[in-house]
Amino acid sequence: MKKFTLCIATVLLSITFNPMHANAQAPKASNAIEANPAAEEAEARGLLYRLDEIRHMDKSKLSHQEKKNLKGELSTIKKKLSDLNGGIYISGGLLLIIILLIILL
Repeated sequence: MKKFTLCIATVLLSITFNPMHANAQAPKASNAIEANPAAEEAEARGLLYRLDEIRHMDKSKLSHQEKKNLKGELSTIKKKLSDLNGGIYISGGLLLIIILLIILL
């Protein structure tokens, strides 16, 4: 039983001191106008259309710099899409703690 307790304590401590990546954003001003859902949907559709264009592009004739620029554009588009989608993200450590609590209770 001591080994099991030591293992659980080690896991919890490693999860506790694991560096978490914060999504550091500036706080919104109180008079900021909220984005229209229709405008967000149109922007998302435009970004998806651009992703489709890039996917069907013939990349064999592009120079190294052009490929690098495309890769940067892809990462920017993916980040914008994930910001538009929102959602709830659960870290691995939190998921492990939830599972342990469910098992123990």
